[in-house]
Amino acid sequence: MAHITTSVEYGIHCLLLLVGNEDRPMSSRDLAELQGVSASFLAKIFPKLEKAGIVKASEGVRGGYLLARPADAITFLDIVDAIEGAKPLFDCQEVRGRCAVFGGDAPDWALDGVCAIHAVMLQAEKAMRDALAAQTLSAVAGRFGRKAPPAFFSEVSTWIDGRLTGRTAKSGRPARDVPD
Repeated sequence: MAHITTSVEYGIHCLLLLVGNEDRPMSSRDLAELQGVSASFLAKIFPKLEKAGIVKASEGVRGGYLLARPADAITFLDIVDAIEGAKPLFDCQEVRGRCAVFGGDAPDWALDGVCAIHAVMLQAEKAMRDALAAQTLSAVAGRFGRKAPPAFFSEVSTWIDGRLTGRTAKSGRPARDVPD
């Protein structure tokens, strides 16, 4: 878990839009437009989320992504690891064994056990992973829901419905009959 990138931030924001929309899949293109980011950017994120079992894809004109499991079963750690991979926070280079005083041959006492600096970094990483694992998509969606005015959710819902209706109208036939 090296640096947490903007991919994680946009991924989480998009996933929050899927919470409570179990019957309305959203395309990565629509999610990108709603978030003000390029579709190609999100197109790289969602396959990772799908591979991790966080989202599932549905095909067709009205297809897109849905949460693959309940929002209270998806942690921020799940999302970070899916998008960034389970990389360590700190990459210890064993600097302690390179001291010039040792003349290239570090004594056992200098290399024995986990480096004190690495131990601190391992502790920090564990704390961060534990904190991310304690936060679910559902809990954060609830906090966001209490902050945003009700009109916001109505406007988002109307926007999503308009996008879905527009896709069906462009095809000229009902969504269920149109392959992806």
